[in-house]
Amino acid sequence: MKIISLFILVLAFGLTVFAQTDDDRSAVRQACLDYVEAVYEVNPAKAERSVHPDLVKRGFFIKKGETVYSPHSMTFTELVELSKNYNKKGLLPKDAVKEVVVFDVADQTASAKVTAVWGIDYIHLAKYGGKWKIINILWQSPPKK
Repeated sequence: MKIISLFILVLAFGLTVFAQTDDDRSAVRQACLDYVEAVYEVNPAKAERSVHPDLVKRGFFIKKGETVYSPHSMTFTELVELSKNYNKKGLLPKDAVKEVVVFDVADQTASAKVTAVWGIDYIHLAKYGGKWKIINILWQSPPKK
């Protein structure tokens, strides 16, 4: 009888953990979408909602007319400013790529990959006050062909 009770307890605990993980996985995905949509939709409120003020965004892009990657970094404030101006003229197509792949979600940290018009972002998130926030981004412009 003790074995059956223990099995039921472990099963109930496991279902509770998976349910939380599904909710967290959805929240992580939404934070990543908010980040991309902030820039696409000229909506800095989405950036402020999904990105932690201590953001560190580092990456590499190929400057026009060059063939090698150049490093670039961005702060939270710079990202919010970018979201106010990047698509201000509405030049991005409505179907511009915004793909999110959630790699891993733990109880306090998560990782994901975002593909957007500017390239690929590898994202680390953490839970602050019960909300998932992007804290680190490593990115590069679209890979060379």
